Amino acid sequence: MRNLKQFIAKMEKEGLSSLVLDTFSYYYGKIVLGESGLIYDKDLESAVIGDIPEYSDIEKYHDAGRASLSKAVIIKLNGGLGTSMGLSKAKSLLNVRDNKTFLDIIIEQTMAVGGKLALMNSFNTCVDTTNALSMRNHGEQPVMFPQHKFPKILKEGLTPAQWPENRELEWNPPGHGDIYTALHTSGALKKLLNQGIEYAFISNSDNLGAMMDEALLGYLVEENLPFLMEVAKRTPSDLKGGHLARLKNGGLALRESAQCPPKEIDSFQDASIYSFFNTNNIWINLKYLERLIKDEKTVKLPIILNPKNLDPRDINSPDVFQVETAMGAAISLFEGARAVLVPRTRFVPVKKCSDLLAVRSDRFMFTPEKKLVLNPENTSDKIVIVLDDKYYTKIDDFNSRIGTNPPSLTACKSLTVHGDVKFEPEVKIINDVVITNTMDKQAVIKSGSIISQNINLS
Repeated sequence: MRNLKQFIAKMEKEGLSSLVLDTFSYYYGKIVLGESGLIYDKDLESAVIGDIPEYSDIEKYHDAGRASLSKAVIIKLNGGLGTSMGLSKAKSLLNVRDNKTFLDIIIEQTMAVGGKLALMNSFNTCVDTTNALSMRNHGEQPVMFPQHKFPKILKEGLTPAQWPENRELEWNPPGHGDIYTALHTSGALKKLLNQGIEYAFISNSDNLGAMMDEALLGYLVEENLPFLMEVAKRTPSDLKGGHLARLKNGGLALRESAQCPPKEIDSFQDASIYSFFNTNNIWINLKYLERLIKDEKTVKLPIILNPKNLDPRDINSPDVFQVETAMGAAISLFEGARAVLVPRTRFVPVKKCSDLLAVRSDRFMFTPEKKLVLNPENTSDKIVIVLDDKYYTKIDDFNSRIGTNPPSLTACKSLTVHGDVKFEPEVKIINDVVITNTMDKQAVIKSGSIISQNINLS
């Protein structure tokens, strides 16, 4: 591994800790040996309903969870920029609804349960988040700690990537699996433990359905679990996400799409074989995590080797490998780890503008406890929204056509928009509707319109 010294020198120059260097060295050694990080069907078995409890089975732990709230922290993964939606700042600062950002709502949710909040920022979001918090009077400030970074590896020669035009592009966030190492090296883990915090609930900042839950916390505490993963039943829209499985040699495992061999993609996406997906809502025992790091020196998660262009906006830039890991993959490392099947309402991510439309609309509402729930007036529990990529992919385009007063969707089963269509306030969509505009100019759906059938504007 003669090239490893170059990586170590580069990382030391950036001031990265010895634990991060050891972690990268561990993964780099696997790459040199030709390991791809792929996980094969032959090593897995299906996980079925009987393998894992359902949420209804653990509601009896509610009181135990309530009694343990003072020992729990909510950790939000706050490293994303939301570039796929045209954002250039921390995604958590996006206005979601009621003129509040993800971060505003997360803080309100945390205060509603009387909990403590922590944020893992990336090198892309730290400044944005710090500035946003300084301008808001939210009471106690969250504990913040930084996600690490790994050097990108040139595919040819396995040497450190060099990009003088923009040195930041020589680095990549190592995935949310870095949270365990980042908690330790930042001192946040020790700080939380010293404050009497023993349990952590971790979730993505763009998933407002992921709120502290007393029954789930109580289950973690009473059963003395080191690790608990929330899973949900897979639907056609979830087939690209990581799925839960059983290892043939025992225990649970998570396989992400990037870890699936190309020839096995059909079985990977077969919900009859792999029925549950990882919501990325994770519960951990912090004392157990501290012991694991002390014993193993680093958290050795399964590697995800992501092939990319060095500059993601330049397909002619050199081919590189990005070393990444998934937080949920720790389910195979924590002895006694479990999964639990939760209601779909605990998984409401906003990955694109069509997701934002659903969350911003009247399909969802907040309870007095700030819990995001489905509107009881909905005529259907599910909705499919497809917006024309040309006009609705970027947030500025979306806001100019739909804005903060979107159509009413409580009676809608599906909405598809083709072409450039602007919605004025107080529009109502009923049942299954396709709106098509083939004109060269923008079409406008007037305020007060009630649409219950397809519209073809030409």
